[in-house]
Amino acid sequence: MDEPNIRGTTRRELLGGAAVVLGSPVLGFREDTPEPLEEEPGGNCGSDYDAEYEELFAAAEDVEVDDRSLAAKWTRPIRKRARVTMRYRVRGSWLAGYHTGVDLAVPKGTPVYAVGTGVVVLASWSGSYGKAVTIKMSDSRYVLYAHLSRISVARGAKVKAGTRIGSSGATGRATGPHLHFEVRSRRPYGSDIDPVKYLARHGLSL
Repeated sequence: MDEPNIRGTTRRELLGGAAVVLGSPVLGFREDTPEPLEEEPGGNCGSDYDAEYEELFAAAEDVEVDDRSLAAKWTRPIRKRARVTMRYRVRGSWLAGYHTGVDLAVPKGTPVYAVGTGVVVLASWSGSYGKAVTIKMSDSRYVLYAHLSRISVARGAKVKAGTRIGSSGATGRATGPHLHFEVRSRRPYGSDIDPVKYLARHGLSL
């Protein structure tokens, strides 16, 4: 039996109507409310040593960088200055005992560029690094660009300073949108070198 009418409407109907209003996307109470399209930059790496990436990197075919005619040209990985959210060698609980790269806070979708002449060794999902590109440079160093939202190059592609290799993001284990920029003297984890000094030797600063 229905409860008493209140001006022609039952109390059950009134409560049902209130639930509809409270669930309206206008008031923002619905669980399926769309997330913001753009995240604020400012994240950093939420990951440590990643076996998946290291196995992929170790198994990748070695390449020769034979085009040294453009080796003198270098550029920054992103065009605009960015806030550093985690410096190189910040001490922590990583397997190496410190952060192996530098994290640059940039909005998702920011263009990311090759810093110099090289050949793409890896361009794929890379475990905790998310979508990542690794390039063997003309000086035989390896440069890793991690947590990308999009990859714009393929394995084996030759690049030069200023070639767009992808777009920044927060894929893999990351606390927010940023670019993790890492330089290694050799392939194995722990062979990293200071990425800031590496670019400084070519007249660039982050």
